[in-house]
Amino acid sequence: MTKKEIALKYLEFLENGNIMEVVNLFREDAIIDSPIYGIMNVKAFYQELNSDTTNSELKFLGLFEDNDTHHIALYFNYKWTLKNHQNVEFDVVDVIEFDTVNKISRLKIIYDTVTARKIVEQLEY
Repeated sequence: MTKKEIALKYLEFLENGNIMEVVNLFREDAIIDSPIYGIMNVKAFYQELNSDTTNSELKFLGLFEDNDTHHIALYFNYKWTLKNHQNVEFDVVDVIEFDTVNKISRLKIIYDTVTARKIVEQLEY
């Protein structure tokens, strides 16, 4: 698959809650940099996100590819329902870095956390 196809599959798998399929797009040692969860290993990040989530709806808004690097940026709207049934909605940019065999090696998630952080902090662990 091309980088663009992988990026779009990532969104599809994420929205459908197919966490194992999401993780399989990444290198085993991949790192996620999230404004809410911090810097984590890919498996740990998606397990925690999945544990906190009851539903996700994503609306694709754009894809930006730099042909001179191994980066793609996805722009989408994220409607997130947490396990405490609270809802939060925000626009996100995910900057994806690929390795030389088109596995995701790093994902930087960018969004305004003012509302989301308060709701996530209310989750009981």
